[in-house]
Amino acid sequence: MATQTDTDATHILEADHRKVEDLFGQYEKASGIERKRSIAEKICNELKIHTMIEEEIFYPALEGKIEESLLKEAYVEHDGAKVLVNDIAAGSPDEEFYDAKVLVLKEQIEHHVREEEKMQGNMFQQARASDVDLDALGEQLLARKKELKAQAETSGLPPAKVATL
Repeated sequence: MATQTDTDATHILEADHRKVEDLFGQYEKASGIERKRSIAEKICNELKIHTMIEEEIFYPALEGKIEESLLKEAYVEHDGAKVLVNDIAAGSPDEEFYDAKVLVLKEQIEHHVREEEKMQGNMFQQARASDVDLDALGEQLLARKKELKAQAETSGLPPAKVATL
């Protein structure tokens, strides 16, 4: 798990995964439109930031270092999630399919997390076995994450952009 001084890129991304898992748990227990809206907004922002730092920094650093199929699948999985993130962010918890969309997004993210960190031969294991400097990469991830969090708090994040669809 990432700590304040832990700059290993895989630990930072794992900490993001745990945070989003916790938010999905909060959403499932929540009642009331405003509470659900607030948690869903947090989920969407966390996922926008996470996919951006992975796609801008982490995945490009792994090209040629890990199985290409893992990277390609990760980009496609991100795009599927981004479609739902944008739909959820533009919607409201009082809409008929809103809760179902949040649930499907949760299931998509759980699948993606399994492939990045839990299955045998996963992306993070392969990254750790490569010659990529995960601490230097982690510092880049943290710096970009800080910028995006500030943007989210001030002007807001734009809709997530798909890359493969």
